[in-house]
Amino acid sequence: MSHKEIIHALFDEMASEMASFIKESQSGFNEGWVPATYIKDQLQLKKSAYPQGNKIDNETGWLFATLARYLQDKEKVDFKKIGGRSFYKCK
Repeated sequence: MSHKEIIHALFDEMASEMASFIKESQSGFNEGWVPATYIKDQLQLKKSAYPQGNKIDNETGWLFATLARYLQDKEKVDFKKIGGRSFYKCK
């Protein structure tokens, strides 16, 4: 496998693991909709997106958002927004 293929396989595995977590968590939430903040916090998916020493160096949910969008594109999760809060549910 090439480096590219390995990285894409690992990304797919990360997304699948997050989908499994969402599915397992659904029973604890109203109608199975799991809050995005819960997913990010439990899986510690807030990471810094900036180089060390950069003026801005705060942790954000970029990794979570990328994985969640990937799962949506693969039609493995549904998304809904209520007010300012986002929720996910496995199909």
